[in-house]
Amino acid sequence: MLARTDLRGRTPTTAELRGALPRGGVDVDAVLHHVRPVVDDIRDRGAVAALDYSEKFDGVRPAQVRVPQAAIDRALAELDPAVRAALEVAITRTRLVHADQRRTDTVTEVVPGGTVTERWVPVERVGLYVPGGNAVYPSSVVMNVVPAQAAGVESLVIASPPQKDFDGLPHPTILAAAALLGVDEVWAVGGAQAVALLSYGGTDVDDTATELAPVDMITGPGNIYVTAAKRLCRAVVGIDAEAGPTEIAILADHTADAVHVAADLISQAEHDVMAASVLVTTSTDLADAVDAALAAQLEITKHRERVTTALSGSQSGIVLVDDLEQGLQVVNAYAAEHLEIQTENASEVAARVRAAGAIFVGPWAPVSLGDYCAGSNHVLPTAGCARHQSGLSVQTFLRGIHVVDYSREALQDVAGHVITLANAEDLPAHGEAVRLRFEALR
Repeated sequence: MLARTDLRGRTPTTAELRGALPRGGVDVDAVLHHVRPVVDDIRDRGAVAALDYSEKFDGVRPAQVRVPQAAIDRALAELDPAVRAALEVAITRTRLVHADQRRTDTVTEVVPGGTVTERWVPVERVGLYVPGGNAVYPSSVVMNVVPAQAAGVESLVIASPPQKDFDGLPHPTILAAAALLGVDEVWAVGGAQAVALLSYGGTDVDDTATELAPVDMITGPGNIYVTAAKRLCRAVVGIDAEAGPTEIAILADHTADAVHVAADLISQAEHDVMAASVLVTTSTDLADAVDAALAAQLEITKHRERVTTALSGSQSGIVLVDDLEQGLQVVNAYAAEHLEIQTENASEVAARVRAAGAIFVGPWAPVSLGDYCAGSNHVLPTAGCARHQSGLSVQTFLRGIHVVDYSREALQDVAGHVITLANAEDLPAHGEAVRLRFEALR
């Protein structure tokens, strides 16, 4: 089922690896012309346009955009106790990890009388997008809300698609997760129309004409149309990333359990037909055993058709390498969203990884753990972006502001250098702005 790429006996360059490795992806440019009219219409007509598109794309027209508090309270009251307990564990662990990420302000005395302070200021209002396509994602509510709250964001709104089965409200488990986290503003709107409405705001269609205030930043994954809308709106709001299909890479040697490896590859393929599942291994015996395990497990997999499509796609496959040294070269070039290390001395091997959204070490740390209850964040860079980008964290919602405070003496001490550099750049007015301060004092 999984196509094979044999790199044994070769020494490919990083550039060659990037071209040879299985890679998924979406062509956002191909849908921009579909999404742009939606964004423009919502910019002009606001909530009414958003509801029109919900009716068209989701097959249901909510009575209003903002979900009534009574519906949120009811969703929490009716939540399955086992699901509530699991969500509470996920929230507690995620809060524990993210609490340690909060930066503190620093003051640097550059010279006597001259300081630069770096202040960390949270984004004022954030829109958190929670998808509602092939699955229900209360875990994404947790992963988006917790770091924003830890950063000190004061105003949060969750947007999630309306559901025909729930009278035009988002899925009740999404609403219950919001309630557990103390978020009381939820909008029943999804897709590109959600991104546009979060960006431009509007007035709701309820009796009191509730304001739908625009946000300063939008985070959270979505489909290609959500991604395209983020691209179109990023001049108006900040975004976390342009998320692509989910992906897992597993670096494994002869010590790995083929059943575990197969199960983990399937777990990511379950998300989407475009999901990528890649095994990088030094062992042909393991590769053969994983193929056999995949065939057996697919017989009992609920979403068999979806998983089979993902595993047989060009974005998935097995990469054979000579040794772990070459394996590390491969996974660093691939820069997976999720990377599992299932080898001897897994911790030592993991320490040498330089490009991954998150690393899962050893046989007892599957990606599924990180999706829910590890305490780490599961909103991670895809499509090789882990080479230069981090996953969602407290830092995502913080802005570093430099505060420059110099005395007369401190400025005078460096004035000549400022004037020299200003003249070197042919920007003499910059130098004059310094020189005239001392001219005026004489």
